[in-house]
Amino acid sequence: MTLIKKYIGSKAFYLSVITLLVPMVVQQGITQFVNLLDNVMVGRLGTAPMSGVAIVNQIIFIFNLTLFGGMSGASIFGAQYYGKGDVDGLRYTLRFRTLFAVAATVLGIAALLGFGESFFLLYLNGENTSPQEAAATLDYARSYMNIMLWGLLPFAVSNCFASILKDTGETFIPMVASVISIGVNLALNYLLIFGSFGFPRMGVAGAALATVIARYIETAYLIFQSYRHKKRFVFLQGAFRSLRVPLSLVRRISITGTPLMLNEMLWSVGISLITACYATRGLAAVAASNISSTAHQLFSLLLMAMGNAVAILVGQQLGANDMDGAKDTVRKLLFFGTAINLVMGLLLIASAPFIPLIYNTEPLVQDLAAKLLMISGGFLPLGAIVNCSYFTIRSGGRTFITFLFDCAYTWVVCLPIAFVLSRFTALPLPWMFFLVQCADSGLKAVIALIMLRSGIWAKNVVNT
Repeated sequence: MTLIKKYIGSKAFYLSVITLLVPMVVQQGITQFVNLLDNVMVGRLGTAPMSGVAIVNQIIFIFNLTLFGGMSGASIFGAQYYGKGDVDGLRYTLRFRTLFAVAATVLGIAALLGFGESFFLLYLNGENTSPQEAAATLDYARSYMNIMLWGLLPFAVSNCFASILKDTGETFIPMVASVISIGVNLALNYLLIFGSFGFPRMGVAGAALATVIARYIETAYLIFQSYRHKKRFVFLQGAFRSLRVPLSLVRRISITGTPLMLNEMLWSVGISLITACYATRGLAAVAASNISSTAHQLFSLLLMAMGNAVAILVGQQLGANDMDGAKDTVRKLLFFGTAINLVMGLLLIASAPFIPLIYNTEPLVQDLAAKLLMISGGFLPLGAIVNCSYFTIRSGGRTFITFLFDCAYTWVVCLPIAFVLSRFTALPLPWMFFLVQCADSGLKAVIALIMLRSGIWAKNVVNT
């Protein structure tokens, strides 16, 4: 095999990848662009409201990632059942996802009501944050969270349907659902945050209400379109005549998926605690981190889409027992993803000085955000290697390894670095962020390539 053939696929290969990627990229691109606009609109209210919303979103981020982790175990089986042609298997995985979604929502609401405020305070003890600023930010955070709680259940249900459709290679319907939701969210944000066209001026509460309404509409559309095509999605026929899932499959999904769920939950908690370490540099650091994170997500949408493509294509090949084909696909997708994200990283670096200027905030916040964005752009290609490797290892059911690779690494390496730098040094925020990224993307990318080369991830889980 020549070097070019080893890392670069045929036209047919890239056509299949692009066909899969385009709907996901469009969906995620619109989502992240509107998230940026939402962020800017809330930012027009001032630094304290923007920081209050950002703090709540850190907690919602933990719920979202926990939900994603719980669904991921079922998705491994779903993609491989689809590759095998097992309709009953797909049906059982949908039931499993639904039961998990309801349970996770109940527990998530209880946790947010019980411990949310204690979590908020982790971000409001910075040495440069005055008591008045902290109190105002806390009030905004409370107002935003109390409404956002109503949107957790529809978000969980929509994830059930979107994830199983993606397991079958259907990405267009979830894309349209997301676009509709985003459009509604954006329009209602404009009306409710600022009180435009006679609507009440609700500020951060309006931003939360707009998001909740949009989530209900997205869920309704996904369910309607899924059942409208029942002949195509045969697994939906009789899917909820009962909620029975064979205990043997529950055990297998749980054994495979529990490490993933714990990984996503604990990883997101770890990332939130790292952000809290950054917050020791003051409320300006919270606002700058929020601006940087939101813009970075827009530029990393291809990174996330490539990870999903790896999970779907490799999962289906493993389910069909095509181990050599799966390894070849991973190699080509990894090269393709890294090259694309090198370009995106350069674009982010070039845009970094200008993005923060669209926010109505202090020059200090804008300067910090620009520096964080430049650093993020430099690490984007390495992040692509890490992300593709994570989804590759996960697709073969090696979930304990993904737990060590993702969550354990964050808690054992990245979080201690952030904690020590924040508590025992006077390093400014950009240097703290850079050193954490060196560990999180630089060293981790080397470890990822070693694991991929070993081939330990290539495993069929539905025939075991």
